Amino acid sequence: MKNEPTSSTLQLPLIDVAALRGSDPDARKAVAAQLRQACEQRGFFYITNHGVDEALIASVFAQSREFFSQKMEKKCAIDKRLSPCNRGYEPLRAQTLEAGAPPDLKESFYVGREVPVDDPRVIAGRFNTGPNQWPTALPAFRAVMQRYYEAAFELGETLVRGLALSLAMPESFFDDYLKDAAATLRLLHYPPQPGNPLPGEKGCGEHTDFGGITLLLQDAMGGLQVRDMQTQRWIDAPPVPSTYVVNIGDLFARWTNGRYVSTLHRVINVSGRERYSVPFFFTGNPLHRVECISTCLADGAAPLYPTVTVEEHQIECYRRTYG
Repeated sequence: MKNEPTSSTLQLPLIDVAALRGSDPDARKAVAAQLRQACEQRGFFYITNHGVDEALIASVFAQSREFFSQKMEKKCAIDKRLSPCNRGYEPLRAQTLEAGAPPDLKESFYVGREVPVDDPRVIAGRFNTGPNQWPTALPAFRAVMQRYYEAAFELGETLVRGLALSLAMPESFFDDYLKDAAATLRLLHYPPQPGNPLPGEKGCGEHTDFGGITLLLQDAMGGLQVRDMQTQRWIDAPPVPSTYVVNIGDLFARWTNGRYVSTLHRVINVSGRERYSVPFFFTGNPLHRVECISTCLADGAAPLYPTVTVEEHQIECYRRTYG
């Protein structure tokens, strides 16, 4: 059996976040100090003792494999293009994350919070807000994904409060950002990298993530690579059992005036087998205004970025990758 990576062999930090759910403020601050170092130096890290049920995670992967193994006509019956809020199936090569490269060699399925069409947020046209599309042939799929969505959302909230502490702010600092927060669960399937790929073809081209933070589950196949900013080389982020890979997105990098880094990453599936991963993109309250945090701005310095709402930021990011 292949040896599993340990904390001494990993090139990204591994942080035990159990104390963030506890009552000891000093223990929470100690975790926050580790988060600060990871976010400033790498923008990527693993977390352990995250509190999400392992049986639920296994069910998510099982349902994802079942969904993607369906015939194409069943998947396309709930194509994302049929949804006004970007929910549903997205086929291979539908997205190009790396400018100038071939489209990404992956297919995916998007899930958000279930919001009915008569909700005031939908009527107002809030971006990426509305009802999901669900596969009718998989009776357990919807319940599993909705349970997982809520569990991942709760973990995202916990980490965001930890990030507030890491920035020398009160744990409640991001409460307005967390109110009515949006998030996207995405199921991803990568076929094996072809033996004769197009020049620059990858499972997922190099990119940074759009939103606040990303919580990533990956199967045992590997393939995720992160750009090391000091050496300008790609380093592997191999799968580690019972962990998430967490990374800072463009929104938090903007919010912290570049202090917390949104790092380039990509996926190249050279395992020779099917690869599955499950990112959860924690976006935040669409109407929340993002402006430079005071602890991230030196005296007399000007913010690097203008104030923007979460929704305005997301719309611009989608425009870049979907044209």
